[in-house]
Amino acid sequence: MRIFIDTNIPMYAAGKPNVYKDRCKEIITWVASGQLDVVTDAEVFQEILYRYFHIRHMELGRQIFAEFKLIVDTVLPVRSEEVFLAEELLKTYPEIPPRDLLHVAVMRLNGVQEILSADKDFDSIEGVNRLDPLYFDIADRDNVDSTQKLEEKNSDTEEGTNGDSPRRDS
Repeated sequence: MRIFIDTNIPMYAAGKPNVYKDRCKEIITWVASGQLDVVTDAEVFQEILYRYFHIRHMELGRQIFAEFKLIVDTVLPVRSEEVFLAEELLKTYPEIPPRDLLHVAVMRLNGVQEILSADKDFDSIEGVNRLDPLYFDIADRDNVDSTQKLEEKNSDTEEGTNGDSPRRDS
């Protein structure tokens, strides 16, 4: 089953040191090698450019854009149908940013249910299974999803059997 890859994965992989950087770099390596079958949408590329334009690092943004474009085989379009569905979703999920809902609309209209993202906003959307990059492991793909692994890890931590709880930033 294909996974939608969110904007924050290539951006964390290329960004400054943070809790997600190494895992996101590993995920990007899996995508580049063909081990992980992903899709994304045109909005993800726009978000990359917009972010780096906004922080005045356009050359870095263009580099991330170009490298991501080389490894993702399927870039789903954002058409009026997706935009109109995103607006409908906003009625049900008014607390979710419209850009995220646009990704959800693209996913729904293309039969994609999983999203690899550090963004916790996706957790509250019915029919979307967010895979947290910190807990996503390609070796476990057929066995346990990363959300379940996170719940198990948090349960172990609360019981004091697993040491410090990792940070989950979005």
